[in-house]
Amino acid sequence: MTRAILKRLISMLLSLLAASLAIFVMLQAVPGHPADFMLGLNAQPDTIAALNAELGLEGTLRERYLDWVGGMLRGDFGTSYTYRVPVAGLIADRIWVSAPLAVYALVLTLLVAIPAGLLAASRRGRASDWGVMGVTQLGIAVPNFWFAMLLVLLFAVKLRWVSAGGFPGWSDPAQAIKALTLPAIALALPQASILARVLRGALIDTLEQDYMRTARAKGLSRRATVVRHGLRNAAIPMLTILGLQFSFLLAGAIIIEKVFFLPGLGQLIFQGITQRDLIVVQSVTMLLVFAVIAVTFAVELAYTLADPRLRRA
Repeated sequence: MTRAILKRLISMLLSLLAASLAIFVMLQAVPGHPADFMLGLNAQPDTIAALNAELGLEGTLRERYLDWVGGMLRGDFGTSYTYRVPVAGLIADRIWVSAPLAVYALVLTLLVAIPAGLLAASRRGRASDWGVMGVTQLGIAVPNFWFAMLLVLLFAVKLRWVSAGGFPGWSDPAQAIKALTLPAIALALPQASILARVLRGALIDTLEQDYMRTARAKGLSRRATVVRHGLRNAAIPMLTILGLQFSFLLAGAIIIEKVFFLPGLGQLIFQGITQRDLIVVQSVTMLLVFAVIAVTFAVELAYTLADPRLRRA
């Protein structure tokens, strides 16, 4: 087991290295230069050279890549070309929007998916099963940004229960959670639909096992059998799906933050792209990649610990 964990850790580090190189190279290939954007096309060569020296853009690609990676390992993500402040500070300010939003959406996903999956599996072939499958199919098909706009139209414009966007900060936690509720619902809809269908399939397979029939023969009710034994065993394949879903929540939050005008990492990436602030874009993107790979590693580790067959491998 220790050997398997070590192999996964090495694979994670190699993935991070490859991702950092790919992100850096692709962004450097984007047409245009930050100095041209900041100073204009008619700027003098000596002014451009001075700005390049100030921003650390005068070295070769290899030198700049090594400086960037080395800085990240020390916690220094560089200085924003536009804001002229450390990128780490910009990320720290905005991660308190994006991270709670992703966690909130994941909690909503579990709160919806587990009861729906249990209901569909325990009433297989009945009207409630067909109802759950139909609703989840619709939830998968509808794009979350379109669903987000429908939520804004209904709850913000028509009913006026919440504001159409913005974030008041965490000085008032109740208002902050209220501001994140519609974005979290929009993010959770497709993920809850997928997870409910996966849970239903896993539970149906589990309920057909011999040990489940033995539990029923010993006098356990169907409900107790499903909850005590079925859900526990069906949770193993769910772990993999949850890891993937967290990745989708992080990626989807970039679009959803734009719809709801949330000052999160997604908004920061959009601003960096439009302003040619490459150091911001590549640092935030690398941070998101790290989060996805780290969560995937944690899920694989949990999967190994939860499955006795993998622990013995």
